[in-house]
Amino acid sequence: DFRPGPDPPRGGRGGAPVEADLDVSVSGMWALREVTEAARRAGRPARVQLKADTGLGRNGCQPGDWAALVAAAGRAEAEGLVRVTGLWSHFACADEPGHPSVAAQLVRFREMVAYAEREGLSPEVRHIANSPATLTLPESHFDLVRTGIALYGISPSPEIGTPADFGLRPVMTLSASLALVKQVPGGHGVSYGHRYTTPGETTLALVPLGYADGVPRHASGTGPVLIGGKWRTVAGRIAMDQFVVDLGGDEPAPGTEAVLFGPGDRGEPTAEDWAQAAGTIAYEIVTRIGTRVPRVYVGEEPVRHGAAAEADRPAGNNPARKR
Repeated sequence: DFRPGPDPPRGGRGGAPVEADLDVSVSGMWALREVTEAARRAGRPARVQLKADTGLGRNGCQPGDWAALVAAAGRAEAEGLVRVTGLWSHFACADEPGHPSVAAQLVRFREMVAYAEREGLSPEVRHIANSPATLTLPESHFDLVRTGIALYGISPSPEIGTPADFGLRPVMTLSASLALVKQVPGGHGVSYGHRYTTPGETTLALVPLGYADGVPRHASGTGPVLIGGKWRTVAGRIAMDQFVVDLGGDEPAPGTEAVLFGPGDRGEPTAEDWAQAAGTIAYEIVTRIGTRVPRVYVGEEPVRHGAAAEADRPAGNNPARKR
């Protein structure tokens, strides 16, 4: 979406997406003016999708302003400055089965699309369905759907069903190797603020992930972790780079895998379990993992560095490798 800002970038605001032939979402007259100006500078028509606010109250054109926006877009199209490729909107409560706003938004969207088409616009696509609507509301699919959390294999909401109910499988696993395992006496405080004290002699494990990596601090004392085939719980506060788990006397070796969440195939917690522990939604759990955490893609070899990479590289190959 175009958003107003104090200073346009070099070449004018909006020029890059027009020159790249990207579809630009337009929610109001000011945005349409900017994209048409960018089209004039680029010497080519801009691909535009008009967004309707059918009830979400976020981005999008209000119904009362729709006629003016449609008319202006039609004029710009006639001048060869834009091509209106799409009409779209977004649901507010599609993850709440039976919420009256869902049907109301769908009716409003159909009305706004019909009006635009009567006024001469002929979009390539019409779309309103997010992940929950894609999974539960086939009448909202129109020409395309926009899946977000479903791409992670996660249900949009436990209330509408589990991933398995929709044929989904979570694709993301977050794990780390234990950095330390040690014995401590009873009554030993753990982590900042000593919000947790060991009830007796036990073993503590250090997991080298923290809120700087995207592990939510709100899950301090509640976040679940699978270590050695057993569910554990974060002991005390989650710190910036690490947190502690009370192993209750078990002594896995340092380097043992600690799984924070995954698909659940091995009995490990899921992103939804962490969402419940942190009082949030699974969307936030999977999208907040920071860039410090290495990504390993299933089916691809991990990128190797240093001496290991040198040993693998055939003589004469360019050192730059891309996978």
